[in-house]
Amino acid sequence: MRGRAAGGRDGRSGDRGSAVVEFVVVGVGVLVPLVYLLQVVGVLHSGVLASGAAAREAGRAFSTASTVAEARARAESAARLAFADQGLSFPAGSLRVQCLDGACLSPGSAVVVSIDWTARLPWLPDAWAHHTGVPVSARQQVPVDDYRSSPDDDDSRSSPDDEAR
Repeated sequence: MRGRAAGGRDGRSGDRGSAVVEFVVVGVGVLVPLVYLLQVVGVLHSGVLASGAAAREAGRAFSTASTVAEARARAESAARLAFADQGLSFPAGSLRVQCLDGACLSPGSAVVVSIDWTARLPWLPDAWAHHTGVPVSARQQVPVDDYRSSPDDDDSRSSPDDEAR
């Protein structure tokens, strides 16, 4: 009985091939949640970056405009562009602009821009979207230049070419 052990033929136990099965089960059980977690972190990170950039750029665009109507359009456009830079679509109704210290765009006043929206988690059905989203918000306060002309002044609409004539 040379080469035979008590556990089975030729000294091998009954675990033949189980290492491959264990590796696959543990690998899938660990790697799939890990990949999902990394994707969730990536989505949230890009959402936070997009929100911060959108609030900052919308505030700058708003505070440098000539009129309030133009300022709102420029702020919306800047926010859309910041979201597009991160590969996200701009959520409708998420941009709020509030003017502080008097009238909008008056010298010395300030503008507060807020972006509030809910980031959807990846790979989840639409039916779960409003239950499983993560709220993302950003806020930026931008001062209006002290030395700018008032938006009511007629001189603020003139161009440098008009002065040369």
